[in-house]
Amino acid sequence: MDKVRVGIIGVGNMGTAHSAMILNNQIKGAELTAVCDVREERQKWARENLGDDVEVYRTPDELITSGRVDGVIIATPHYQHSEIAMKAFEHDLHVLCEKPAGVYTKQVRAMNEAAAQADKVFAIMYNQRTNPVFQKVRDLVVSGELGEIRRTIWVIDWYRSQSYYDSGSWRATWAGEGGGVLINQCPHQLDLWQWTINMIPKRVRAFCNFGKYRDVEVEDDVTAYVEYENGASGLFVTSTGMAPETNRFEIYGDRGKLIVEDNKITFWRNRIPETQFNQEWKGGFGLPENWKCEIPVHGIETGHGGIMRNWVDAILHDRRLIAPGEEGIKGLTLSNAMHLSTWTDAWVELPIDEDQFFEKLQDRIDQSTYDEEKAEDKTLDVKGTF
Repeated sequence: MDKVRVGIIGVGNMGTAHSAMILNNQIKGAELTAVCDVREERQKWARENLGDDVEVYRTPDELITSGRVDGVIIATPHYQHSEIAMKAFEHDLHVLCEKPAGVYTKQVRAMNEAAAQADKVFAIMYNQRTNPVFQKVRDLVVSGELGEIRRTIWVIDWYRSQSYYDSGSWRATWAGEGGGVLINQCPHQLDLWQWTINMIPKRVRAFCNFGKYRDVEVEDDVTAYVEYENGASGLFVTSTGMAPETNRFEIYGDRGKLIVEDNKITFWRNRIPETQFNQEWKGGFGLPENWKCEIPVHGIETGHGGIMRNWVDAILHDRRLIAPGEEGIKGLTLSNAMHLSTWTDAWVELPIDEDQFFEKLQDRIDQSTYDEEKAEDKTLDVKGTF
C-alpha cells in the first residue's frame, strides 16, 4: 500500500479545508477519492470543485460501503462523530475524527471500544498538539523540570459575534451542537490542559452561564475550579463574549512557574525547589532565588495538515500518532463535568456519572429550538479561527 484513498464525510467549513489540502498535494500519500454531504448544495459544490475523480455521495453509509476509500475524515456536526466512526470501523476503515470526539462520554467510550476491536488507525484532529510551544511545555513538565505541579490557570477567550451564531441554525443549540464554548471552541485547550501536565482532575466545580452575552441556548461564559489527586488546584476560564481576547496559560510547580502567552514560554525557575527552601530558610520573609528564562522553542506548528500527514504516515509506515483518537475522551470528560457541575450546582467527581449526564443533556435537547428538517447553514471562512 503506497497511498491512502481518503473519503471526507461532511464538506462544510472544515471538510472543505481538508479536501483542499489533499487535492493540493499537501498530504503526501493521501488521495481524495470520495466525499459526502446530506445537503444538496454542498453535493453540487463538490461536483463542481473537486474534480471528476472524486465521487460524491449523499450519506456516510453510501461512502463507507462504496469500496472507494481506505480511511475517512469525519467533519460532520458533533453528535454524528461517534456513530459514523463506529460504522467506519465496522467496515475495516481507518478514521480521523474532527474535534470534539463526541458530545457525551458515553457515546465516545463506545467509539473507543469499537476502535480497539477494529485495530485500525484512529486519530483525532487535535491540531494544537503540533504547536512546538505546547510540545515544549509538556516536555518541561513531564521531564520534571518544573517539579511537582501545584496550580494551573488557563484563561482563554474565543470572541464570537451574533452573526457567527446566526450563520447556522445548529450552532449554539443543545440539539444541534450539544453545547457552546466548551464543546465548540475549547476542545483544544481542554485537551492541552490535561496533555501538557499529564494529569486529569479528580473533581470539578464549575459555573456555566448560558446565553449571557449572546442570544444562544448554550454556555458562552464558563469559570471552572478543579482539584487534582496530588493536592494541586486548577482554574479554567473561557468566554465568547470578551474583546479583546486573552489566551494565557500558567503552570506553577515546586521549581517555579511557566507562563505561556503570545506563543512564547517564560519560565521563572527557582534555584532550589520551594520545598527545600522552606525547610532550610530561617529568615522569616524571603523567597528562593529565581531566574527568569525565556524558553527557546524550535520548529513550526503544522496544524491540521500535520495531523493529517501523521495519520496517513501511521497507516502507511506505522508512525506513532500525535493525537490518538482514544484520547479524545479526556478533554470531553472535563467539558461534561463542567456542564454537569453547573446543572447539579455541586461538585462532580471524575470519572463522571455518564448516565446522569446524558439524562440532563437529553432534557435540554428536548427543549432546544433546533429543528434539523429546517436547518440552514452558511459555509464560513475558518482560516485563523483555530
